[in-house]
Amino acid sequence: MEYANHLNEYIPAPTAEDVVSTVATIRDAAAANQNTEVYKFCLSAIDLTTLSCCDSEESVEAMARRAAEFEMDYPHLQNVASICVYPPFVETVGLNIDGTPLRITSVAGGFPSSQTFLEVKMLEVAMAIENGADEVDIVVNVGKILTGAYDEAANEIEVLCEESDGATLKVILETGALKSPEMIYNASLLAMAAGADFIKTSTGKIDISATPEAAVVMCKAIKEYHDKTGRKVGFKAAGGVRTADDAALYYTIVKEILGEEWLTTDLFRIGASSAANNILSAIEGKEIKYF
Repeated sequence: MEYANHLNEYIPAPTAEDVVSTVATIRDAAAANQNTEVYKFCLSAIDLTTLSCCDSEESVEAMARRAAEFEMDYPHLQNVASICVYPPFVETVGLNIDGTPLRITSVAGGFPSSQTFLEVKMLEVAMAIENGADEVDIVVNVGKILTGAYDEAANEIEVLCEESDGATLKVILETGALKSPEMIYNASLLAMAAGADFIKTSTGKIDISATPEAAVVMCKAIKEYHDKTGRKVGFKAAGGVRTADDAALYYTIVKEILGEEWLTTDLFRIGASSAANNILSAIEGKEIKYF
């Protein structure tokens, strides 16, 4: 399918100057959202993540069990949204969170580089879902975006969306590699047009991960896409979100650009590991290392 030819149907990408100005305004607004109620929501929006070469069945099982016990230990708080792992650990997570509302997220499709055969990506997505993944996070083919092969990149996403078989598909744009607002904006529109349920900032595996500037561009693209199509696509900030105030800033970006209707865990997520403990500490008013 042709996707690139449809990009001119949308309003142009914001300029770098517009993005800087918007971020400055939103940073001012974010101060009002640095409070316990917002932190509670942000905690409930976390995809609790472990994506390390040192992951093992034992370490993933321990994390999953800990997350599964959270609501017993903190009955006044809503638990994180999901646990995010590499595909071989999906079944391990499932066995240890059974009977809880926790969802299972698996990265797939050649994460984190997306540099493998499409057939391998398809198989990895299918196997993750077969093993119990509710949500799948894939990476756009950044090399194709950078070289202007937009249709090829979007068609890969379309194929993987079809392979996802009803699971929530999040497409990681790796915005730190795309750099310019126009390229981030175009990649966002292409991913959504190809079927993404969410667009996500970063893998967390390169030097530049989530930034407020990239988030602003992505949210503006989501708004434009929704205005044109009526379909709501979610936003996920991941990579470098470490503190409660970091989370509140991304919450504010979504609120100011997309509106409060996007402030649900169906449309807003935060990919994090250390941030979960830091947000919990901010809520409880003392240092806690639970997860």
